[in-house]
Amino acid sequence: MNDLLESALAAHGGLDRWNQVKSITVDASITGAFWHLKGKGDALKDVRLEVDTTRQRVTIGFVGQGKRSVFEPHRVVVQRTDGAHVDARDDPERSFDGHQFETPWDDIHLAYFVGEAQWTYLNTPFLYTWPGFVTEEIAPIEVDGETWRRLKVTFGDHIKSHTRQQISCFGPDGLLRRHDFTMDILGGAPGSLYATDYRDVDGIIIPCTRRAYAQEGDNQLVMVAIDIGKITIR
Repeated sequence: MNDLLESALAAHGGLDRWNQVKSITVDASITGAFWHLKGKGDALKDVRLEVDTTRQRVTIGFVGQGKRSVFEPHRVVVQRTDGAHVDARDDPERSFDGHQFETPWDDIHLAYFVGEAQWTYLNTPFLYTWPGFVTEEIAPIEVDGETWRRLKVTFGDHIKSHTRQQISCFGPDGLLRRHDFTMDILGGAPGSLYATDYRDVDGIIIPCTRRAYAQEGDNQLVMVAIDIGKITIR
């Protein structure tokens, strides 16, 4: 394990504490222009995410919509809250073939993308210690007077995420500042997600605000806004 990853793990609560965690449940509002582009508007404005920390599985409860979804790498299921089956798709990643940034989504597309994304975000940086992951510190950058050390992470083949190689930028305190990636299922569109508003939840340090921006003329457009309220660690 390299020095930067060790520093990041310690800053976010330490690997020993993390290894006691089995799941993270968060109440969140996920908004922004991106979801409207996909025809999903405010579908994620009030959701409860149950994120497994031991395997790739995310349950999304769509509060007030009478439904939930279950994401796993090779299958996504949409159910009513009473458990009745609504829809399902095996090998859901293939249903994005040919998609571009503007291609509209159905409910399975939404559940897959949110599942793989939020699973990655809420397991970072501890995920990077899993078998099959390769990490390498690359040249730092200066942002707003801070030096951000950067960790290039190659994801294991068995993990579904935005793309195989991603970069995490850490501040002088070891906390994640920004997560850089491209999104394969969006035709390779680039993304940068800024992490702020850290909270200590039972010894795990979690950013409760994340933002992705796009430049529109002279203005910054908020493409994705993730705001986390209640967090429960088990």
